[in-house]
Amino acid sequence: MTPYKLTVAPNGARLQKTDHPALPITIAETVKTAQDCFTVGANEIHLHVREDDGSHSLDADRYHECIQELNKAVPDMTIQITTESAGVFDVRQQLDCIEQLRPKAASISVREMARDPKLAARVYAICAEAHTKVQHILYTPECAAQLIRWQQDETIPLNQNDVIFVLGYYNPPVLGQPDHIDRFLTTIKGHNYKWTVCAFGKNEHACLLKAIQLGGHVRIGFENNDRQPNGQRYADNAASVSAFTALAKAHDFTAMKVKK
Repeated sequence: MTPYKLTVAPNGARLQKTDHPALPITIAETVKTAQDCFTVGANEIHLHVREDDGSHSLDADRYHECIQELNKAVPDMTIQITTESAGVFDVRQQLDCIEQLRPKAASISVREMARDPKLAARVYAICAEAHTKVQHILYTPECAAQLIRWQQDETIPLNQNDVIFVLGYYNPPVLGQPDHIDRFLTTIKGHNYKWTVCAFGKNEHACLLKAIQLGGHVRIGFENNDRQPNGQRYADNAASVSAFTALAKAHDFTAMKVKK
């Protein structure tokens, strides 16, 4: 079977229990979700933490606490933090998070960094100093083109070559479609990027299956979708992960085990 990397994104920045009762909000809930998803095939967690009121947070202390708990509960699962703005944080605050935490892995939006290119260069430099594995969030092919330009002018080191294509949109809601992958691949053709796909909406699993068939990796979870193809809800994140790994296995793909 052909291996692929499977990351779970269980909550995101915006959703609440009112959106799905099994959405993890607290650190304890996030850890339990990570355990359940690791058991059924997830290699990595894309980590968001929340304030006490459930709102999006980039607080380094909260991250540190959650990472410690995850390392104890799921020691073989890799952890990638988010630096997502979600309309709340500016580039300075994103920089502060990276500088204080110096995580092993982080996702960083090219579009959000473009709000302040000078500070953006510092963000990427700190990641290089700290050996933080950066995954560039690409919402559109234009984001991919910006990444290429920044690597050409050395704003971003060439060895920071991990990207994630976001298919569809949260607001206004647009369903991701498998053929959306092609426009990203056209833009990055000729560049040595390791690429992953996530997708909004009930076509998520179809999009992810096409991704692994084309040689990519996948990110799955309630951050982007909690619906089955028939529109019914998955019971929890682990149910979605389990359904996708079964689908992938039927097409001769298997979730790899990633060494920390």
